Amino acid sequence: VQLQAFGGGLVQAGASLRLACRASGGTFSRYVMGWFRQTPGKEREFVATVDWTGGTTSYSDSVKGRFTISRDNAHATLYLQMNSLKPEDTAQYYCAAALPPWTTVVVTSASGYNWWGQGTQVTVSS
Repeated sequence: VQLQAFGGGLVQAGASLRLACRASGGTFSRYVMGWFRQTPGKEREFVATVDWTGGTTSYSDSVKGRFTISRDNAHATLYLQMNSLKPEDTAQYYCAAALPPWTTVVVTSASGYNWWGQGTQVTVSS
């Protein structure tokens, strides 16, 4: 599967952005999907994940209550709604797809993902 993320940009603290990730070349509804972010010199950080149906989600503590992950299987698209953005949210954001065992509904570790998008930059000014 190929993933293309877009929707990043430069915003002020407190603003909102919605990232999208369009998938092609695979059966989107089979994949557990996730968002990660990375800043220079740091490891890729888990942000959010969603199961095949969109019914189960998990978030990092740093974004819980501000970000919402969702998916539209009919249009093979993953979303990340980001509200109340903070300067510390500044990072390159990546979407990823995983095919875990059927007993695993969400994946929070980067090592659990098989395919990655190219990333989209989010910059939050104070």
